[in-house]
Amino acid sequence: MEQKYLDTAKVLKAISDPKRLRIVDMLSCGELCACVIQEEFNITQPTLSHDMKVLLDAGVVTARKEWKNTYYSLNGAFLDEFANTLTSFFHPTKDCICHKCKSEN
Repeated sequence: MEQKYLDTAKVLKAISDPKRLRIVDMLSCGELCACVIQEEFNITQPTLSHDMKVLLDAGVVTARKEWKNTYYSLNGAFLDEFANTLTSFFHPTKDCICHKCKSEN
């Protein structure tokens, strides 16, 4: 399987959870402290840490530590590239897999 499909599936899996998708939506307005996100969902710190690790590992968010607090924000450059990748899946491009499939028939 080509790496672009594996990478895209990882991001889609990360944001397929409704809570994580809502976190992404919250971060679309700007950086937030983990404590604010935790309060919004009324969840424990370990639960939030797990969800944020999934989003971090997928490249969707970035984190920065400031004293005892962690602040999260969207990884804008990564998400722009991800959006372009998704667009290429839904529209034919010069190097689209559909051209390869047609030439094999």
